[in-house]
Amino acid sequence: MIIRNVKIYTMDDDEHIIENGYVTVENGRITAVGEGEPACVEADDIDGQGKSLYPGFIDAHTHMGLTCAGVGIEGEDLNEEFDPCTPQLRIIDGINPADYSFEMARQAGVTTVIVSPGSTNPIAGAITAIKTEGRRIDKMIVKTVGMKFAMGENPKLTYMDHEQSPVTRMAVASIIRDNLRKAQRYLRDTEQAESESDLPDHDSSMEALIPLLKKEVTAHFHCHRADDIFTAVRIANEFGLDYTLIHCTDGHLIADELAEEKASCVVGPVICDRCKPEMANLSPANAAILKKHGLEVAVCTDHSEVPIEYLPISVGVCIKHGLSFYDGLKAVTCTPARIARIFDRTGSVETGKDADLTLFAGSPFEVMSSPALVMINGKIVRREGV
Repeated sequence: MIIRNVKIYTMDDDEHIIENGYVTVENGRITAVGEGEPACVEADDIDGQGKSLYPGFIDAHTHMGLTCAGVGIEGEDLNEEFDPCTPQLRIIDGINPADYSFEMARQAGVTTVIVSPGSTNPIAGAITAIKTEGRRIDKMIVKTVGMKFAMGENPKLTYMDHEQSPVTRMAVASIIRDNLRKAQRYLRDTEQAESESDLPDHDSSMEALIPLLKKEVTAHFHCHRADDIFTAVRIANEFGLDYTLIHCTDGHLIADELAEEKASCVVGPVICDRCKPEMANLSPANAAILKKHGLEVAVCTDHSEVPIEYLPISVGVCIKHGLSFYDGLKAVTCTPARIARIFDRTGSVETGKDADLTLFAGSPFEVMSSPALVMINGKIVRREGV
């Protein structure tokens, strides 16, 4: 299949824009990206009618399928809030791909989402990138990308209700440090074992932290307030972790400090109220200010805090408040793909990558815009007017 007569925002390393070009798709992958008209056009090829073709959008932080639309407590699998440290939890065991949010994502051009456990636990479990099309989660997985950590109010208030630690920010950080140190020792003992009998007793929670210590996955720190952001940075530096700052609500107040750390930030939710004390400084200019200081910035919905279909509109709000159109586009394509380490698969329109594509007539970030075409792994999941 060929999609032709389109303006292509490749979002590759060269930030190449093809004013009039085509993309060839075979077996779910992009096999060619070219300028002008293809040599041969078949009856089932798609005339893009001069519209703009983008990589499928990526939401860098969601809880998709863990909290299900219109279900209530039976469909709530977001937080395992009776143990503050649960790194052994696998997010894919809780995701319901039949939830209505996946259809809404597809209709908005969101082709990949990063799904995370909730933020009641200092260490909550594995984070996975998945495609938004499919019936069986095992076939939707791109890869496990991170480990969820949470600072600030959420762990404090959760365990205060349970009358157990942590009930202070100090205890939240202490629990994280203690478990990372245990994981370091567990890894060292495992690597130094000369025989099976020398191996430490199997510990699923420690096993789950080993990829983090080896920098095979990234630490995702839920943090809103400036002091919580700096605690996350401090812990990450202490243990040599690759990390990203999720929400980073006060980031615009400390952007110069974060620039020194060369931190990456996932900003959002954008379209929401200041619903708790640590979000008092929420600003729609946050993404623009962080970007102006040289930080890599992705925009998220935090679905279901903001429904997934409003990811493009969230970017539009950031653009209204100072983010450039191109940086807004990066914030839901190549930047979240890089943060999640899935840029080899998606996030740009390049030969060899998954055919995750979306086509718009106007700006994708306008409230009245809808995609004319959405493709995931080469499968058309939305088509209207082309």
